[in-house]
Amino acid sequence: MTVRKTDIEGVYIIEPKVFKDQRGYFFESFSKRDFEKEIGPVEFVQDNESCSTKGVLRGLHFQKPPYSQSKLVRCVVGKVLDVAVDLREDSPTYGKYVSVELSEENHLQFFIPKGFAHGFEVLSDVAVFQYKCDEYYHPESEGGVDPFDKDLNIVWHTKPEDAIVSEKDKKHPLLKDFKSPFK
Repeated sequence: MTVRKTDIEGVYIIEPKVFKDQRGYFFESFSKRDFEKEIGPVEFVQDNESCSTKGVLRGLHFQKPPYSQSKLVRCVVGKVLDVAVDLREDSPTYGKYVSVELSEENHLQFFIPKGFAHGFEVLSDVAVFQYKCDEYYHPESEGGVDPFDKDLNIVWHTKPEDAIVSEKDKKHPLLKDFKSPFK
């Protein structure tokens, strides 16, 4: 695998080595040994999968400490724009984001550490999205930030009025009205 650093410390784009032949392809989607060698120790405890249609925007989500999560995400069917926003209060990149297109064609993965809000927008007709988490889901600990906050200035492909967003996600605060639980 090839690990690419991003403009924000701790966020990585991972490109697996894909072996293709007349039968199709094969790749190792996760190796604890290689991951820890390149990025650091992690103990994933829960795998999640979602299926969404074009125009769906999920996020920007996080879990508050002590249940904050690191995530390793990928798109196994279709294509998404995946986004991580730095919410670490003392970080020099607080409020900045990194985005990457993940697709079934490019097989890229995105590692988002604790202290970040995460979300994605579906660019294909359908997308199946998978993520590994290093902490279990705790509904009492969930939080979010408005994905269309002008201060974040995230370049989405879908206009806010056309995005398919859950009622819960429509109620997330703007960054300026947000008190970060992450140091």
